[in-house]
Amino acid sequence: MGLEAKSVAVPHPYWPRNLELQNYVPNNYPMWQILTLFFSVTGAVLILTWLAVGRWSRRDAPFGTWRALALCWFVICGFVHIVIEGWFSLYHVEIAGDQTFLSQLWKEYAKGDSRYLVSDNFLVSIETVTALLWGPLSFWTALAFLSHQPHRFLLQLIVSLGQLYGDILYFYTEYHHGFSHGEMGHPLYFWFYFVFMNALWIIIPGALIVDAWKHLSASQKAMDASKLKRH
Repeated sequence: MGLEAKSVAVPHPYWPRNLELQNYVPNNYPMWQILTLFFSVTGAVLILTWLAVGRWSRRDAPFGTWRALALCWFVICGFVHIVIEGWFSLYHVEIAGDQTFLSQLWKEYAKGDSRYLVSDNFLVSIETVTALLWGPLSFWTALAFLSHQPHRFLLQLIVSLGQLYGDILYFYTEYHHGFSHGEMGHPLYFWFYFVFMNALWIIIPGALIVDAWKHLSASQKAMDASKLKRH
């Protein structure tokens, strides 16, 4: 009598609780080590960018604190979009069973949104666009400000609009699913991972859109006034 082979779902900490992850392997790094390394690297990127901005700042047009922080934001975005989200875009199928650090980082974050472990079509699409488009454009925006290129505020507007649009879709699609891919109300997984970390890409791009709008409008107003003066 032959035995029928069956794929057995591996126990996991993700939601919904009946989610089947046949190839899941638990992280061998504890949560505190994963978060410490991630925020340490991000902090190092921020500090190095801050120092670079101060070094590259022109004496006749120095960067203020707000602008320097905005440049740090774009460099951090470039790093996160290309390295971290790019990893998901490339290896989303293997992440649940992979033990490299970036895969373990995604498995930790997936406790707030398990869609990242099941190759959700929307997330694969939006993260691929983010890695290929908004990542390089974020670096270009920072360089455009450092070199005072005339299109710098246009780049800021384009990148910020793209980030804001993607993040609104991210929240809305999970709202449409009834927030079923994480433990609703959990202080770390829901409020910090899912809400706070993603809300940054709504609040900051929103402020940068307003900033770009003001500068571009002022430039157009000055150009219009110049044309009227000449005529």
